Amino acid sequence: MRLELWLGSILFIFGSLSNVTVAFVGINIAGELSNLPSPEQVVAILRAHKITHVRLFNSDVRLINALSDTGIEVMISVANSDIMGIGKSPSAAASWINTHVAAFKPATNITAIAVGSEVLSSTPIAVPFLVSAMNYLYKALLASNLNDVKVSTPLSMDLIPTPFPPSTATFNHSWNSTIYDILEFLKNSNSFYMLNAYPYKDYIQHNGVFPIQYALFQPLPVVKQIVDPNTLFHYESMLDAMVDATYYSIAACITPVIPIIVTETGWPWAGAANESAATVENAETFNNNLIKRVLTGSGPPSQPGILMNSYIFELFNEDDNRSYGVYFRNGSAVYSLDLGDSMENNTGGFCVARKGADPDGLQSGLNWACGQGQANCSAIQSGQPCYLPNTVQNHASYAYNDYYQRKRIEGATCDFGGTAIITNIDPSYGSCIFKGSSNSSAGRVSPPAFGPVGPTGSASPTHRVHEIGYLMLATLLFC
Repeated sequence: MRLELWLGSILFIFGSLSNVTVAFVGINIAGELSNLPSPEQVVAILRAHKITHVRLFNSDVRLINALSDTGIEVMISVANSDIMGIGKSPSAAASWINTHVAAFKPATNITAIAVGSEVLSSTPIAVPFLVSAMNYLYKALLASNLNDVKVSTPLSMDLIPTPFPPSTATFNHSWNSTIYDILEFLKNSNSFYMLNAYPYKDYIQHNGVFPIQYALFQPLPVVKQIVDPNTLFHYESMLDAMVDATYYSIAACITPVIPIIVTETGWPWAGAANESAATVENAETFNNNLIKRVLTGSGPPSQPGILMNSYIFELFNEDDNRSYGVYFRNGSAVYSLDLGDSMENNTGGFCVARKGADPDGLQSGLNWACGQGQANCSAIQSGQPCYLPNTVQNHASYAYNDYYQRKRIEGATCDFGGTAIITNIDPSYGSCIFKGSSNSSAGRVSPPAFGPVGPTGSASPTHRVHEIGYLMLATLLFC
């Protein structure tokens, strides 16, 4: 079967060339909303950055409501603690669908339900009820005429004890019966396999066996390239190998191919004292390179025609000791993400003062922008709409942006001695409209009033978090 896996996928590809799918990188929103910006501010961040796919760990009514009429594809979650009740009772499943899905569609674009998270490896007591819960939820969706919503369950790479080489990978035999039932459900319901895969964890666990460049999607010299000795497939990233190991493990259990979506992946920018690889630089590198990798529109070596769509873990930090978030919980940015030049060339973003920048540096930048830089600084004079708050940071943001918007076509940059940063969140507020804004509140989503900032000591040159669609001819997303 393993030798036929790649050939089978090729037939699958050629049989589906008339279908168009979208390569995307979405983002996870975990944590309690009480510790996060308001739902409206969260949605403003998502919309400002053109993020089109989110996975919600907590099916919070306020956030699901706030996502209505945005077009954002929403994956909602069933808590591990709710699986037993739903798995025992079709009526409980129907009630959950009515409360968490039917009540919000079609205004909120709910497209998938993640039933639990890593149940097999984290919540043994719920395992006997997992597949029945998935079945009951699926039948409740059909009964409510919500056939477009997919049901699956995120599974950990821990279920594959030996993921390399990918061609010999298999699931842990102790889970054979449960995994087979899950795969049968996914096949019969035309759904996809949800995979949580963290190259960071694999890199740490192997204690230097694999070079860090391999985990970070960085090029390897010829002598260090990773090759499966059985298929001779070259693996340019650890995530590609992990996804392929899962495809081979699935193939050892069932046919046909069940597409994989990476529901969680990421890299911490802070960790314990002995986690030297958990740095802002590495987190920024991993996620930027992940985005570039996914948006190439190709799959892993064994399944080149199936997109490797992924969700970054996570939007906001939950644990400051091991932090995966792109944003702090106050809404300020930890580091920049770059999805290429698509949005940047269209809008250029806004150039604002970096929060926490040296006040003397900001004052020098402000003086230069309003003087030699020829920015129009009349709006930050006393009595004018952008004068308040009367701070050097606020005034510098306005002046920096005015200069940047006027001069960027001529090659101007947003730097100002390291005191400036680009953001795609419109910094306009009240009657103070920043150049480059729509200049109208009609139809414009008010962004959260957060200034982007990196962690102490970081020097992120830009702030460009957004998510774009990449259209291409490919295989069917669903079996």
